[in-house]
Amino acid sequence: MEEYTAEDVIEDRKELVDQLMQNYGQDILQLAYSYVKDTGAAEDLTQEIFIKCYKKLHTYDGKSKMKTWLWRIAINHCKDYLKSWYIRNVFTDGSDNFQKSTSPDDVEKKVIQNSEGQQLMGAVMELPVKYREVIYLFYYEDLPLNEISTLTGKNVNTVKTRLRKAKKLLRKKLGG
Repeated sequence: MEEYTAEDVIEDRKELVDQLMQNYGQDILQLAYSYVKDTGAAEDLTQEIFIKCYKKLHTYDGKSKMKTWLWRIAINHCKDYLKSWYIRNVFTDGSDNFQKSTSPDDVEKKVIQNSEGQQLMGAVMELPVKYREVIYLFYYEDLPLNEISTLTGKNVNTVKTRLRKAKKLLRKKLGG
């Protein structure tokens, strides 16, 4: 997706948000699911995130990539949801299997579909949010550490520490 200036954003909000939904909708859904572990809640959060994006588009200043701006909104919205009274007081069962949507010939999809991939995904989803978040952004979204730092609001060393701790927890869970 091409990058936009702040002026582009002001001129055509609806078209831009439609394009963002088309390009990043599935990724945002997966990110939301990685936080809430519930397909229905993740779908609701995804809709809310794009509504918030539409409403806040005038705040985009062009200093970061549009994708980074959208991910920051998504991460903050998911964290706000987790802090809300509803999620603390109403238990939701996130037992649905959720897989990253990729092209049919993509090797990652084949790995995720086999039993080892399912076991790994299950172990990742059992991690505390602060570790699950960095694993997801680093391995599933292929983001560099400095961008993860920007998105999470944590310094790069904290991101590295969380990534290292997450891998250690995964090895322990998977018996390796």
